Amino acid sequence: MKDFFDPRLPDVKSLKQKARQRIPGFAFDYLEGGCHDEIGLLRNREDIQAVQLRSQLLKPFEKSDMSVELFGHKYDAPFGIAPIGLQGLMWPKAPEILAKAAADLNIPYVLSTVSSAKLETIAEISEGKAWYQLYNPTDSTIREDLLNRIKVAGYKVLVVTVDVPTFGYRPRDMKNGLAMPPKMTLRNILQMLSCPRWLYETALAGKPEMQTLKPYMPKGMPTDQLAAFMNKTVMGRVDIDGLKPIRDFWQGPLVIKGLINQEDVAAAISLGADAVVMSNHGARQLDVGESPVAPLQKAAAKYAKDIKIFMDSGLRSGTNIASALACGADFTFLGRPFVYGVGALGNKGGMHTINCLKTQLEQVMNQLGCATVADLPQFLVKHE
Repeated sequence: MKDFFDPRLPDVKSLKQKARQRIPGFAFDYLEGGCHDEIGLLRNREDIQAVQLRSQLLKPFEKSDMSVELFGHKYDAPFGIAPIGLQGLMWPKAPEILAKAAADLNIPYVLSTVSSAKLETIAEISEGKAWYQLYNPTDSTIREDLLNRIKVAGYKVLVVTVDVPTFGYRPRDMKNGLAMPPKMTLRNILQMLSCPRWLYETALAGKPEMQTLKPYMPKGMPTDQLAAFMNKTVMGRVDIDGLKPIRDFWQGPLVIKGLINQEDVAAAISLGADAVVMSNHGARQLDVGESPVAPLQKAAAKYAKDIKIFMDSGLRSGTNIASALACGADFTFLGRPFVYGVGALGNKGGMHTINCLKTQLEQVMNQLGCATVADLPQFLVKHE
C-alpha cells in the first residue's frame, strides 16, 4: 500500500480531471476557486513555472537524497500537506485519509482549524505526527481552550495562519451558497446525484461539519450564519501583539503562515517563531497580491540563517517543488493536489499523490545532478 501508484493518473493534471468528475460542482468550486477575478491563481502558476534550473552533468554524482530534517524529525521528502478547510465536503473522510497517508510515508500533514475532522481524531490517526494550523480566535476563551486541546492531543508543531483578516471575496462560493453542511438547493442536489460515489461515501461518513469548532458554535445556529460566526469569533486579524500570547503559551515549534514581505518575516523572527510560510493563501484572499516566488527569494537571501522559510501556493508538481526549494525554501506545502488525489482515488489517493510527487522530484534532482535538497539553490538560473 505504501508504494501505491496508479500509472493511469501520473500527474496532478490528470488527478484534477478525474476528481472533477467525482466531486459535486459546488464542492469542487470551493477547492479550485480563488477570489475576485481569480487573477492571483494564474499569477501563482505562471511565476513558479517561470523558474528555471540548470543541470550539472559532468561532475561526479551518485544519487539524490530527498530527506529533510525539521524540528528534530527527519522527513522522507521536502513537502507536506497544507491545511485546507472543509476537506470532508470535497471528499468524505479526506482529512483522515490524508493524515494516515502522510504518517505512513513520513511527511507532515497540517490539520486546518476549519477541518471536517476533530483535532483529537487526526492526532490519533497520525500517531502524533500531524501539525496543527490555528486561526487565532478573537475570543480569548476559545483560543485558550483550543491551544490546550492541541497540546493535550500531542501535536508537536503549531502553524498560525495570519493572512485571513477578512473572509475572502469568492464569487464561486457565493453563487453556490456554500455552507457546512451544504445547502439543499435544487442545483446542489442535482450535482450530488451526479456523483454517486461521493454521495455513497458521504452517507457512510455522515454530513460534513467543522468538528473541531462544534463545541464553540451556538446550538442550532443556521448555516447561513456560519460565515458571520467564523469572521467574528474564529478568524480575527492577527498582528504581532496577537501572536505574543500564543508564543508565550506554545513551547514547541511555532510556524507563522501567510507572510509575503520581508518586514513581516523580521517581525516573526523578533517574536521567536521557528519558521514562516511564504504564502498568499492559494490566491484565495487578495487577487492583486504577489505570488510567493519573488518574496521567498528576498526573504531567503536576508533571513535564511535566522529562521526556517517554507513556501506554499501554486505548487502542483515535483518540478514546482524543486523550483521553490531552489529559490530558497527549506520546505514546501501543497494543498489542492492532495484533495484532487483523494477525489480521484478515494482511500488510495493520499498515497498515490505523495508517491507521484516524490517520483517527479527524484527525477528532477537526478537529472540536475543534485545530491541533496539543500543543494538545489546551486542549480537556479538567475536572471539579472
